Amino acid sequence: MWLTGLSGAGKTTIARVLVERLRSGGSKVELLDGDAVREHLSKGLGFSRADRDTNIARIGYVAQLLAKHGVVAVVAAISPYAEARDAVRRGANGRFAEVFVSASVDACARRDVKGLYKKAFAREIAQFTGVSDPYEAPSAAEVVVETDGATVDESVETVVRGLVERGLVREVSG
Repeated sequence: MWLTGLSGAGKTTIARVLVERLRSGGSKVELLDGDAVREHLSKGLGFSRADRDTNIARIGYVAQLLAKHGVVAVVAAISPYAEARDAVRRGANGRFAEVFVSASVDACARRDVKGLYKKAFAREIAQFTGVSDPYEAPSAAEVVVETDGATVDESVETVVRGLVERGLVREVSG
């Protein structure tokens, strides 16, 4: 499961709750959070398009290894470019579900506990996705969850319901 969206949209928060729900239902699950992966597997990469694509390819590779061994990989990463996400999808051999965690830049800026949007608006951060760098929203995500006005529980329920309806996961209770 690949959760993509702007910084602050709710990807990691939704992914953490989703992981716990899947584990409580008996699934083997691992969370690959974009920030953690960047720190441990992609340290030294910048934020150019090439570096971002390399980061996404690395996350995709780890997710594919986990899936190969029966572990559900839940990825929460901005992954701003459709081409990089599509490459991961192709490599997943049909075992890929894209979840677009959609939120406006304004909503993300209001939630911004790290102060990144404030710095990006002040031009203190270059290449900030959604402000000074593009974000290519998915055109055919399996699930879209609008988080601007939804609670975490409502958002997770939307994701689970969408995945169950498409036969991608079995019913898991909250």
